[in-house]
Amino acid sequence: MSSMSASTGDGEPCIRLDNAKEEVSGPTCTGDNSKHESAICSGSSEIKSRAVVKYCAAPPPTSYALLQEKTDLKLPPANWLRENPQLGTAGTTILGSSSKSKPFSSFGMAYEFIDCIGDDVDVVSDSENIKKLLKIPYSKSHLSMAVHRVGRTLLLDELDIQELFMRSSQTGDWTWLKEFYQRLIDQKWQRKKKSKEHWYQKAILSKFLYYSINGNGAAEPQSDGLNEGEEESGAEEFSSSWPTAFTSTTSNAEESEAPKQESVTVDSSFALGQVTSVPKEQNLPTIFNEGESGQGLRNDFVRNIMWTFEDIHMLVGSNMPIFGGGRYPAVSLRLRDNNKPINILTGIDYWLDNLMCNVPELVMCFHVNGIVQKYEMIKTEDIPHLENSTFSTRVVKDIAQNVLSFLKSNCTKEGHTYWLFKASGSDIVKLYDLTTLCEEAEEEKYQNPFTLPVAVLLYKVASNLMLKARQNRKHYGTIRTLLLNCVKLLDQDRHPQIIASAHYMLSELFQLDEPLEEDGGESLRAGGSEDSYSDEDREEEEEEDLTEDSDDNGSYSNCSSLQDDSKAVAVIRSVGELSVPEKYRSTHQIRPSCAFPVSQDKEERCRLVLSYVLKGLKAVDGSIKKESDLPAADPNTPIPLKYEDRSATGACATEKGISLLLERAGPLQGDQKHTTRSGMIPGSWQHHMKLKLFFKASKAYYVLSDAATNLLKYGRALRYIKLSLQCYDAYCSVSGTLHPHVLVFHSQCLSLCGDIQLMLAQNANNRAAYLEEYSYQTKEDQEILHSLHRESSCQAFSMATDLAMDPEYQLFVSSKCYEAAYELLVSEPLKDLTSDQLSQVLKRLGNIRNEMGVYYMNQAAAMQAEKEVKKSVSAAEQEMWKKSFGFFEKGMKDFEAIGDSTNTALLLCNTGRLMRICAQAHCNLSGDESRGEFSPEEALYYNKAIDYYLQAMKALASREKHSAVWDSVNWELSTTYFTLATLLQDYAPVSRKAQEQIEREVTEAMMKSLKYCDLQTDSARQPLYQYRAATIHHRLASMYHSCFRNQVGDEHLRKQHRSLAELHYSKAVSLFLSLKDAPCELLRTLLERVAFAEFTMAGQNSSTAKLKSLTGAIEIMTETRHAFQLIHKELQEEQTELNEPDAAESAESSDVANGPMAGLNLQEVMKLIGVFEPSFSFLLLQVIKLMTTAKRKPSNKDEELLKTYKNVYSKLLRAEKNAPLVSRVELYVELLQQLTQRTGSDDTGTRKP
Repeated sequence: MSSMSASTGDGEPCIRLDNAKEEVSGPTCTGDNSKHESAICSGSSEIKSRAVVKYCAAPPPTSYALLQEKTDLKLPPANWLRENPQLGTAGTTILGSSSKSKPFSSFGMAYEFIDCIGDDVDVVSDSENIKKLLKIPYSKSHLSMAVHRVGRTLLLDELDIQELFMRSSQTGDWTWLKEFYQRLIDQKWQRKKKSKEHWYQKAILSKFLYYSINGNGAAEPQSDGLNEGEEESGAEEFSSSWPTAFTSTTSNAEESEAPKQESVTVDSSFALGQVTSVPKEQNLPTIFNEGESGQGLRNDFVRNIMWTFEDIHMLVGSNMPIFGGGRYPAVSLRLRDNNKPINILTGIDYWLDNLMCNVPELVMCFHVNGIVQKYEMIKTEDIPHLENSTFSTRVVKDIAQNVLSFLKSNCTKEGHTYWLFKASGSDIVKLYDLTTLCEEAEEEKYQNPFTLPVAVLLYKVASNLMLKARQNRKHYGTIRTLLLNCVKLLDQDRHPQIIASAHYMLSELFQLDEPLEEDGGESLRAGGSEDSYSDEDREEEEEEDLTEDSDDNGSYSNCSSLQDDSKAVAVIRSVGELSVPEKYRSTHQIRPSCAFPVSQDKEERCRLVLSYVLKGLKAVDGSIKKESDLPAADPNTPIPLKYEDRSATGACATEKGISLLLERAGPLQGDQKHTTRSGMIPGSWQHHMKLKLFFKASKAYYVLSDAATNLLKYGRALRYIKLSLQCYDAYCSVSGTLHPHVLVFHSQCLSLCGDIQLMLAQNANNRAAYLEEYSYQTKEDQEILHSLHRESSCQAFSMATDLAMDPEYQLFVSSKCYEAAYELLVSEPLKDLTSDQLSQVLKRLGNIRNEMGVYYMNQAAAMQAEKEVKKSVSAAEQEMWKKSFGFFEKGMKDFEAIGDSTNTALLLCNTGRLMRICAQAHCNLSGDESRGEFSPEEALYYNKAIDYYLQAMKALASREKHSAVWDSVNWELSTTYFTLATLLQDYAPVSRKAQEQIEREVTEAMMKSLKYCDLQTDSARQPLYQYRAATIHHRLASMYHSCFRNQVGDEHLRKQHRSLAELHYSKAVSLFLSLKDAPCELLRTLLERVAFAEFTMAGQNSSTAKLKSLTGAIEIMTETRHAFQLIHKELQEEQTELNEPDAAESAESSDVANGPMAGLNLQEVMKLIGVFEPSFSFLLLQVIKLMTTAKRKPSNKDEELLKTYKNVYSKLLRAEKNAPLVSRVELYVELLQQLTQRTGSDDTGTRKP
């Protein structure tokens, strides 16, 4: 034996502080930030041990009192059994009043360190249970433990059969287990009483501990040379790295409860709130204290330690008193009877306690019959080598690994309660599934007292993971499995809140408001290692127990073949096998079926969400007692979704419905204080849960509606948005205030509703299909509606979501939905939050107002077309114009508000079109119903139209901004100028204006139209622009031609007109030649040009001048060959029936009098030929006469030319007048070809006579 001082001087402790500090930063699951952490790593080369103190409720350790020899421990110290800061309740508990592990002690730790559960930790248990398991091969005593699995974590709790069976007569909880125990294990069970020696040893130990803290001054503290100040500083120095002493007073323990509860708190979205169904409010950590406070759901351990033993991670609770020891920061005190040697069980106990609690030294006090003899200090690493208690740490490690593998391989079902049992004196260890036994005994599942704690633990682990899942979706499969298992354990009538909360969390797993990433499927399906979760859905289908070992001999097996163990899940045949290295291996590969069910199909995801929402609503509804006050309704009876033909609906009724919509859309004021329609109390858990479920359902239906809209299934989309808004209506009925995010979502719903109504208005042809889609209802939708109607009539948005048959009404409803959404977004709560969404709604508002403006504009045009006699503008037409103009104006303001110049230009363009329709309606009719003079009203509206088109050009600024819109506005502007000029020219207001003024206005309008004819840009409209430009030049040439003929007196002006006429004829011919598809227009222009030449010739007296003019006219006439060639080609194509009319461009503008040919106009051809033949004949005859009567002798060239003229003239005269048109045209081409070869006329059409 050695004294204390000698023992401490032998050498340095086996564990160095610097090593401890290095290990603190290692990978462990972290506790609350307020918790004390320290770490230790074993110095033994045989095993690896590391411990981190996660929480300690005791003050820093103080030195123990070294008792004098001959101190009589049978005599109680003065402070015995009093509460003490150093021991706390150790003195009382050590006597056995509650010294046993409580049946739910692991759950208390699990609730507190929820981050560790399911993934990071293998075992959660009281240190006493860990020691019992690791001593199985050495001990003959009985073993009885409850085992629960959560992910890879096993929770171990002592299951004291004697105590539980004594309680079963009072509570009835364990009746079925008692019967099973008596039937199969111990038929003559009776409670065993503890011996007097047991109580004597307990009392001696308790008194020793009180003496050691210097309770009555009977012994002096052993300071080992340190004064009081040094001792205090030493305690402070080591407190951050080493474990501290036992719990202090009750008040301190209560104070320490606050930080512990903080680690359990979860996000309010998933917090349970009040978990039990009792009305009083209770917090989660204390929900199981009803009637029995000893169930241990609070973490009652002085310290919680994360202990890594080899590769096993354990969260253990310990109440071992720890003292300071002078120069040693921590020691454990043990009292031993000097007459009884230390056995191997005691040695393992001491060694494991010190390992788990970071204690490097053991101080042992020896006594004889309660009289202190001496002290001895032993290093922790030396304990396995003590005399009479030698054991192999490697064997203990093997036992730990084998036991863990055995349990992991057989305790496979999450939520089940397993019972690990070894009878006293037996070598056989059996594992039973109590949950299955309870079901076989036809007992209700809540007859198992572990059911609720397990379910709540599963829920809490899921809640904790849910917070992490927002950053990492790989947890989704795990959370889903946890919650499904949680729900499976509970009875809805008894625990509706947990069930409702679990179903809400299940629905929250599905992200409805964002698309799945491309790699999302892989990350969500990332599957199961051995330590991942099993999918309880498949557990029911795969009931086989996967318990076979990979070894050939088989260390444990399914024992159904053994008659007496037919109920056991698995059996260890001999405890000696646990000492064999790797005798048991965890072969149970938990199936990777816990992968989250990822679906790219939005509808499928939403349907899953709605199924969970419905289950949650049923749980909440079932817990509300005032059902008798509600009107009877059958959830299986469909609730009709009305549709009406709104064509006859009065404006007053419509406005009333829309005003209700806007009223409901606004933010509510004030908190609700009265019970809801179903009897819910505001602020209750039912109230909070219904709010969440209603809102989730509304979101799911919104996503379904959006998906249906993208698929062009507008009837289905309207049905879904109706359901979404009904959910929102119920939400408003229950909620006292609407938070900004709710209002933002509601504005999205209204916007989508507006989109759908607009699409329905634009696709009126498919009404029957849309009506069929709209009327369909699933049973799930009916049941959700039934739950909604418990809180609200759900009619606030019926006007917005009814399927109407009238497009005008649908457009009206659409605009009102957008207006309501806009009002929400500019309301006080949202005005600073939603700039992006506001611009989207404004764009939609501008668009619907444009649609309505176009609708009324088309209505006005239709009225105008239907009028048989255009006498005056009707009041109905004017009303349509006003409505259309009003909507265009509002739409422009919407687009201007968001700086959308392109759409602003489009609306200005549409307003210009409206002005042109107004102009057309004001045209004058003369008495015989023919078109009258161009009226001032027409001129006014055409000029207004031009103003709007110019504003549109100004808004766009340049073609680069939006080429398509720019080209459209440019075309419409050119068309308007052209129409104005044409009407001025064709129906000149001669009664109001002078001819010169009219000609000036026509020329100005024509030139402006020509200015906007884009002949350079290669586009689909380019041929139209070319045709229009050619027509403008032709019309101007005709006008100047007319002026030249009618002008008398002013020779300068006549020359100017002649020059201009020639110029425009030349340009017109050139453009018509380039078109290749306007032969009639080309022919007409050339014939007019010939006539112009003839008129010029008429005023000439000289034969030489006349001959020159005639020759020039004939050269112009030869250019008609191109026109006749095109006509000939068209006629041949018609004969062979290969004509494919190209009418795509012909309808670009209704204001163009003549467009490019969509087919040959035979009447026009015949008319032009009727002009061509006599004109051609006249020219030939006149030129022949002049050449024949010429005084000067003709040259050879002139003779050849005259011969040609005579030949052509002869053929023209002999031509058969009744010959087919093709033949006649063919002849003209041939004759003109002859003249071209002789005269050498160019083909440009630009020659001047």
